[in-house]
Amino acid sequence: MGSLKSLFAPTDMTSGAPWKKIVAFAIPMLIGNIAQQLYNTVDSIVVGRYVGDNALAAVGSAGPILNLLLVLFVGISVGASIMVSQYFGAKEREELSGTIGCCITLTAISSVIIMALAPMLIRPMLHLLNTPDSIINWCDSYLTILFIGIAGMAFYNILSGILRGLGDSVSALIYLLVSTVLNIILDIWFVAGLSMEVAGVALATAIAQGISALLCLWKLSRMKEIFDLKPHYLKPGKRHSIMIVKLGLPSGLTQAIFSMAMIIVQSLTNSFGEMVIAANVIIMRVDGFAMMPNFSFGTAMTTYAGQNVGAKDYKRVEEGAKQGTLIAAAVSTVITLLILLFGKYLMGVFTETVELVNLSNHMMHILAAGYIAMAVTQSLSGVMRGAGDTMTPMWISLFTTVALRVPVAYGIAWLTRSELYPNGRSECIFISLLVSWVIGALITAICYRRGKWKAKSI
Repeated sequence: MGSLKSLFAPTDMTSGAPWKKIVAFAIPMLIGNIAQQLYNTVDSIVVGRYVGDNALAAVGSAGPILNLLLVLFVGISVGASIMVSQYFGAKEREELSGTIGCCITLTAISSVIIMALAPMLIRPMLHLLNTPDSIINWCDSYLTILFIGIAGMAFYNILSGILRGLGDSVSALIYLLVSTVLNIILDIWFVAGLSMEVAGVALATAIAQGISALLCLWKLSRMKEIFDLKPHYLKPGKRHSIMIVKLGLPSGLTQAIFSMAMIIVQSLTNSFGEMVIAANVIIMRVDGFAMMPNFSFGTAMTTYAGQNVGAKDYKRVEEGAKQGTLIAAAVSTVITLLILLFGKYLMGVFTETVELVNLSNHMMHILAAGYIAMAVTQSLSGVMRGAGDTMTPMWISLFTTVALRVPVAYGIAWLTRSELYPNGRSECIFISLLVSWVIGALITAICYRRGKWKAKSI
């Protein structure tokens, strides 16, 4: 019973073998990322199977607007996780209590603002994106329901970020799994049973994430031995609010600009025709799973570094950074080998068209080695973020995504134009991504070695 209780307890990562702490923290994160991917996949499967292709397109078309308006919560979540991990590592109960209370209030205020403004902005934004008339009403109803119920999605992301900052990645995972199962059940009931179409998928998502948010809040309310969740801590202090925004804003901006750069590259992808577009969709689905270990180790390194920087043990931070990065790179090497050996079978899961399978497999071979580079980038960026340096990873990401990838992609396309390939070679899309990943890893390693992140502790 004691071992089960300790599994759900906050993890002190300032003692013990660094690699064991990092791996133990990363594994639940990895399982959670897989569940999150399935969460989104099930929505698409249910609406596609029971409503039709146009409904599926509506859910997909709504994605960019949803991601753009969620950037605010991404920023709060990152800032909260960094501050919580550092104060927890420093054993500063008062500061930890104030930070958590401030996060809860900021999330509530942000939710109310988005609930009020988003429904008025959705329709104009859909017209701005040239959403087809055949699906615009579905897109509108889908997004309206999600944004009216935005509090559940927002609080789950913020509160699970706080739990991870305290070293408890298991509870956040369990609540996500509960939410995923509930979402699947409600999806099928609302869409297949009650014929609610796209609105049913949105309602199921809002309810499921609301339940997971309440579970996270319940868990935090029981951690009285670590911090206090009293009414006066809910008053957002100026210092805590500014620090959360300062730490989290770079990550939010990075995601926003990254999404916009992907839209620019997507326009290039579309110029190569349906076959390349379909191949890109397949590759991005495989990429979603292949990149999960890197993101999981990145988050683990943020919490690990945050706690040890809070404890002012920089030698241990560097020891863990080395061990964690090596393990992440080893895992990515295995994934790369699996892609190279079994890529054709992976692509065959999505389509029976031989030409499309071969094209997707060819493109994936170009990209495969990049996952090892991304292991280095995510791990060392996680260390810098945990130490409080969120600006350096942001600038590196912006440079590699906007200033490097986009020009390289269009440059290769222009240089490879011919009678056979009037728009250039479609490989440019994935060569540019590989180049940005490798250069990004080199720049990240250099910035980490320079050590300026050590002076960023809060």
